Amino acid sequence: RSYQNQAPRQIFLVLRTHRQSTMTDAVIRIKPHYYIHVLDKMTNVTRVEVGPRTFTREEQEQVVLVPTAMIMIPPRHYAIIENPVVRNEDGEVVFDNLGQAKIRHGDKEVRREGEPFPLYPGESLYGKVSPLQVVAPNTALRLIAKRDCVIEGEAHAAGSEWLFKGPGTYIPRVDVDVSEIVKASIIKPLQALRLRCVKEFTNSNGVTRQAGEEYLLREPGAYLPNVDEVVVETLNAFILTEKKALHLRARQEFTDVFGVQRKAGEEWLVTLADTESHIPDVQEIVIGEVDITVLSSRQYCVIVDPVDAETGKPRLGTRELRKGECSFFLCPGEKLENGIQKVHILDSEEALLLRAREQFTDGDEIRRPGDRWMIHGPCDYVPPVTVEILESRRTIPLDVNEGIYVRDIKTGRVRSVIGKSYMLKSDEERWAKDLPSVVQELLAKEGKPVDPKGQTAVVTYKAPHNTAVQIYDYKSKQPRVVFGPDLVMLGPEEQFTVLSLSGDKPKRPHVIKSLSLQLGPDFMTDVVIVETADHARLSLKLSYNWHFEVDKEQPDKIFSVPDFVGDACKAIASRVRGEVALHSFDEFHRNSAKIIRTAVFGIDEKNKIRNRFAFSANNLVISNIDIQSVEPVDSRTRDALQKSVQLAIEITTRSQEAEARHEAERREQVSRGQIEKFKLLNEAKAEESRKNLLQLQSQSATVESTGAATAEAKAHAARAEIQGQAAVEAARLNAEANKIKYKAELAQLKAEQEAETEHQKALNELEISRARDLAAIESGKFKRIVDAIGRDTLKSISTSGPDMQHKLLSGLGLQSFMVDDPNSPINLFNRNLTN
Repeated sequence: RSYQNQAPRQIFLVLRTHRQSTMTDAVIRIKPHYYIHVLDKMTNVTRVEVGPRTFTREEQEQVVLVPTAMIMIPPRHYAIIENPVVRNEDGEVVFDNLGQAKIRHGDKEVRREGEPFPLYPGESLYGKVSPLQVVAPNTALRLIAKRDCVIEGEAHAAGSEWLFKGPGTYIPRVDVDVSEIVKASIIKPLQALRLRCVKEFTNSNGVTRQAGEEYLLREPGAYLPNVDEVVVETLNAFILTEKKALHLRARQEFTDVFGVQRKAGEEWLVTLADTESHIPDVQEIVIGEVDITVLSSRQYCVIVDPVDAETGKPRLGTRELRKGECSFFLCPGEKLENGIQKVHILDSEEALLLRAREQFTDGDEIRRPGDRWMIHGPCDYVPPVTVEILESRRTIPLDVNEGIYVRDIKTGRVRSVIGKSYMLKSDEERWAKDLPSVVQELLAKEGKPVDPKGQTAVVTYKAPHNTAVQIYDYKSKQPRVVFGPDLVMLGPEEQFTVLSLSGDKPKRPHVIKSLSLQLGPDFMTDVVIVETADHARLSLKLSYNWHFEVDKEQPDKIFSVPDFVGDACKAIASRVRGEVALHSFDEFHRNSAKIIRTAVFGIDEKNKIRNRFAFSANNLVISNIDIQSVEPVDSRTRDALQKSVQLAIEITTRSQEAEARHEAERREQVSRGQIEKFKLLNEAKAEESRKNLLQLQSQSATVESTGAATAEAKAHAARAEIQGQAAVEAARLNAEANKIKYKAELAQLKAEQEAETEHQKALNELEISRARDLAAIESGKFKRIVDAIGRDTLKSISTSGPDMQHKLLSGLGLQSFMVDDPNSPINLFNRNLTN
């Protein structure tokens, strides 16, 4: 690595040493196409010495440039020389009076291919020798003049620009710079080039363009922009079809490609009837593509602000009805009112509510603005522009227990229609009945759908069994009561009487909300705080059985008390507190039920406790009272009561435990005596059973020995008999099997021989038949051949060989010949050829 780092330095030192030695040598050999610079120290003039030659340096001379290769410029190349020498008209270098070559300081010179040349003192090569730039077709070089110059007879001022268009080779100049390469833009069919003029110029067609002007070039092909114009973008044409049009707007006043004068801001459509494709001009703004509007035979639409077909101007404030079947494009400014609408098809149970927008004649009747009427089905209807459809109505089917509220918009009278199908008239509408929020909540709990905005259907409520519902009519100011089970249907001016009852224990007001009043019998529970005569505070949990006694003549009397629960509980609690205050704690603890029943029900003439407590205000009857619990409110009283109760319970428990223990000991003694008795009885029975077992064992052994010998003898005899019978049966079966086998073999052999005989006989017959048929075929064939050839022909064929030989020998002039063949004997014959 150290050697690699030192090697370039060593090479540089060697070259530097060689250069210094060359510059100090007295004799320098200059090779062809090399040159040196020699400085005369006396005159301080540097001259050029060109090889090939041997240069002898004088004492006052110094070589300031070692032998250097001349600059060679190959064909189609160039080089730029800085500070070039001055040359005369003949191309020779101009020297001053001291012999120093004159140079153009700060200037440059382009030199092309030619003889190698040296660089004079002061000259230098700018860059390197470079190839000439080739400008391809459809491209150009954008040139800018750095100084005033004349090129190909055309004067160019400094800063002016022009294009050098290809194909061609550009010869560089020092007074001209290449700013960029401009490529031609390809304009395809259905395309255009959007150009912008940078400064005023006149194009090749003689059209003068102003600075900032934009325009389109629509001719397909390659286009090379002028130096004074730039390409903004390439525009694609919009393809127009029967179902698509182009919506345009004018930026400024101009004449479009169709020769129509357009005003600034004007909008119009270009359709397939105008052209198949359209490229928007620079003064045109594309708003969008407009789809065709198609109406079928069962559709129509209303055009707002339609465009007049003759003038092309919109008729603002007007409306136009168009029915199918048709198709059209919406012109700019036009719009559809409510879109494409279907023809209204009305059945026999349907109608349309109409209102006149303006006065017009409908048949024989004159409709004025605001008039309302209905058209009933069955029919189909398309409203004219002077008519407004308010709504579509159908006959409302109503069951016996269904209804709706109907309001006459002229008189304001509201009525309910129940139990029949009904079609609203033109001056009627469905009325929404407002219900209090409490009623809505209660109906929602019952599963009734409630509209917060109001109920248009008749409000119904199913009164449960043994209940009563009060409805108040605010128009007649009379209530009515419906007893369940029944269906309550509210009139337009009727409302439910909402019951707000007390609840919880102890009772709190407004806990229970209900639309129906339970008639009972039922019970309610309350907690009452009382104080005895000895100031013991007790909490009583009481349950009351109650029911209503309904007066058929005044059924609304049961609703006279809004909160009958709270009122009854308060009345009973006051009576109980007053009665308990007259008794001590011990007395109340012993006779609590009697004291409370006496306080509530009272005592009759016979000094007996009554069995009912009636409220005359609403016919509520309390029939029974149940004391569920009595608890002291004071903690000390509660603790003392609990201790006394616990002590009584403990004493009772101990006595019960002692009694139970004595009873258990007695039962244990009795059980032990019975166990001993049963044990002795069981031992006696066991000895007797053991005796019987031994007797049975001896008997079974005797029977077992006798039975084993007898069974063995019988078994041997039976086995011998079975073996003999089996041998006899096997012999018989073998004989029958052999007999069957031999019969089968004999039958098989006989059948094979018969089959073979039949087969050979059939083969022989086939062979005889085949030979007979072949003979007949050959004889027939030969006969046909002979008949076809004929007798004369056969005779000629039989004698053709000798005749041919005779003619051949006659032609050769031979008297005789011999044929020798190793496969046949020698034939010698002599024949008179003349015969």
